[in-house]
Amino acid sequence: MKTDNTSQLNFSLVGFTSIQIGIYILLAAFAIETLLLDFLDADTLGLSSEINLVIAITTITFFTVLFSFFALFFKGKRNAKQQQLQLWNKKSVATFWIILISFLSIYGILFFVYTQNLEDFITPTFLLFYGLLLFAFHKKERKNLLIISGICLLFSIICFTIPTYWYSSLVILGVAHITYGVVNR
Repeated sequence: MKTDNTSQLNFSLVGFTSIQIGIYILLAAFAIETLLLDFLDADTLGLSSEINLVIAITTITFFTVLFSFFALFFKGKRNAKQQQLQLWNKKSVATFWIILISFLSIYGILFFVYTQNLEDFITPTFLLFYGLLLFAFHKKERKNLLIISGICLLFSIICFTIPTYWYSSLVILGVAHITYGVVNR
């Protein structure tokens, strides 16, 4: 295995990785929407606990982010092996920690929004920070990633004004990731 003097980033959001992340976002949006509708339909008297619903939604989003990280990791591992480079070089480790801290910060902000009883603003806040995160990590040769970042920012504005548009926004974000993965194979 070669040691890389010019440290390169092995994690990329192209091809099958982006398709996987898009599918995870679609599945999470569908699961949360189904959970909310079933909760509202089955609990007409308000006897079920809201905390169970919050735990279920938090679990769904946690596993969505975890599987997305795994998709990025295994794609990076495959790229590093093909190029006979180290997976964990200085740039990869720094990027990993920045992304991990960013997502933990996003979760903290979303939890704060929830505790302030502003549930309608959870999705637009997520879309806003996710769009900013994608913008921060785009490469010059990957200008199409700016489109997904722009979509996130646009839908965050729409969701701030029309809170019920959250499901459609997440579905479109998932489809955008899938399309980006197909186009950039």
